[in-house]
Amino acid sequence: MTQNSSRKRPSILIIGTGFGGLGMAITLKQAGFTNLTMLEKAHRVGGTWRDNTYPGAACDVQSHFYSYSFEPRHDWSRKFGLQPEILGYMDHCLEKYQLGEHIRCNAEVKEASFDERNNQWIVTLTSGEQLTASVLITATGQLNQPAWPKLEGLDRFQGKLFHSARWDHDYDLAGKHVAVIGTGASAIQFVPEIAPKVKQLDLFQRSAAWVLPKPDRPFTAWEQAAFRKVPAWDRLYRYLIYWKNESRALAFTRFSGLLGIYANQAKCEAGRWVTDPAKLKHIIPDYKIGCKRILISNDWYPAINRPNVNLITDPIDHIEEYGVVTRGGQHHPVDAIICGTGFRASDFLSPIRITGRSGKTLNEAWQNGAAAFKGITVSGFPNLFMLYGPNTNLAHNSILYMLESQFRYVLGCVETLEKYPGSAMDVRQDRQDRFGRVVQQRLKDTVWNSGCSSWYLDANGRNTINWPGFSFTYRFATRRVDTADYHFSQPSTTAL
Repeated sequence: MTQNSSRKRPSILIIGTGFGGLGMAITLKQAGFTNLTMLEKAHRVGGTWRDNTYPGAACDVQSHFYSYSFEPRHDWSRKFGLQPEILGYMDHCLEKYQLGEHIRCNAEVKEASFDERNNQWIVTLTSGEQLTASVLITATGQLNQPAWPKLEGLDRFQGKLFHSARWDHDYDLAGKHVAVIGTGASAIQFVPEIAPKVKQLDLFQRSAAWVLPKPDRPFTAWEQAAFRKVPAWDRLYRYLIYWKNESRALAFTRFSGLLGIYANQAKCEAGRWVTDPAKLKHIIPDYKIGCKRILISNDWYPAINRPNVNLITDPIDHIEEYGVVTRGGQHHPVDAIICGTGFRASDFLSPIRITGRSGKTLNEAWQNGAAAFKGITVSGFPNLFMLYGPNTNLAHNSILYMLESQFRYVLGCVETLEKYPGSAMDVRQDRQDRFGRVVQQRLKDTVWNSGCSSWYLDANGRNTINWPGFSFTYRFATRRVDTADYHFSQPSTTAL
């Protein structure tokens, strides 16, 4: 079978058209699998980079490494890509690899159930339409469902209210009294952008973030030319970025004491820019650096120091029609509230209802916490493959590297299914459990388990998000498909 010949079986459905969905489709097409359809709930592709259009939206991974290894871009404008540029790169990939013919936009998935009689996935859209396929691949990501703060009275607020991931560009913030709830990764980027425009900004902080300088700058014309004309230099630059980032895994997973160097750097930066002693006291976290996501910014501390920015650490009690009331009883009148409260990262695949063998739902399988074999397959859900699933996030390097590891593994599974038409592969429960035990055991001694509350932890306090080691060890673990890890079955038959 040549690479370019058409391989019609098995039929494939991919949910989502962010970096995961697009890259998976490209990988399958390059291998000759053309019987694939991509389902996108929105009007266009882009995933989190389509949704997050707030002022200052940018990536905290270097541009050359926040792109597919098989599709390098040489003309990035900056060391760290901005949202419009990243979205443009995704559009380029869409066009170059002719994925448009496979995409259905405005096709939101409501539920998916496995038909054991025919070894097919039946996918139901919110419109009521049903689609079937032999293979179902989810590429919904971990940052697609905004997390709204659970605050009494939020629904009664009479001013302007929106989430940073659903930014209202029609609302003019100039001269307004604005409340921002949250000081996480999104707020770090948009607060410095809006602070000079608003009359006053009340910044409600639940816990401070460790913020380091961002080693960002524009690329010069000659640097872009060198990347374009000398492919070896482009590859070497990407290689150097990878190993520079990868070295940080040692601090997160084994030698957390090394992170103290970064903590001192963050404190020095804060002291350099923030002259108000009260503000300075509250923007230095009281938890170990690295326990929550470390953020990078060059303009966060200067924004905090602005006289029209009011840092409020007294917890919010409730929201009134025209303001925010803290537990101390103070009323803060505001014209608008912007929620920079992140995403429901541990609610994998939410709100899609996934039903596997014997009518068991994924929520039931995950009642004690999300878990998947190599973060990709779940026992009881044959021919279902997840991209960016449980415990595949990185705190030190690019998620695209992890995704490309998953692309290769899922391709191997599809090629295995091609050899046995009509069959279903279901990961063995004992293999999944063993993998999960190893992951959780390795997570125990990481900095993410040092006592803080973060989005890495689910409602049970279990880290279902991060990979507990080097990204190259994950690539090694997913280098090939071992069929001994799976049960195989034919339609209406028991496992082979």
